[in-house]
Amino acid sequence: MQPNRNNKKGKKGLKRVWNAFFYSKDGLLAAWKDEAAFRQIFVLALACILLAFFMGNSWAEYILLILPCVISIIAELINTAIENTIDFVSLQSHPLAKKAKDIGSAIQFVALIFWIGVWGSFIWCHYIS
Repeated sequence: MQPNRNNKKGKKGLKRVWNAFFYSKDGLLAAWKDEAAFRQIFVLALACILLAFFMGNSWAEYILLILPCVISIIAELINTAIENTIDFVSLQSHPLAKKAKDIGSAIQFVALIFWIGVWGSFIWCHYIS
């Protein structure tokens, strides 16, 4: 066995998929428990996803409205992972740590702008103009 090798990386097949499911569940639960921003984005996304089924008239419109919600949840998970990794390495201020955290925040910002743009343009085209 190689030194410094992660023994959990050797799993293959259905066992790996089974383990990955539970790791992902643990990650979602940790984000929900520890991150207010994740809870806010998740609740807003859930509300918009439900609303999408009342606003859309076709499969394509449902997907168009749901996609930015899911992207924003993914962006918040990435941002949270970056922040937790930086905090694990060191709690001291460092320009690269700030840069990494700021870029993580920018990921979420871009996702939210996309969400606003898609929903705003959909509402404009279907209900206002």
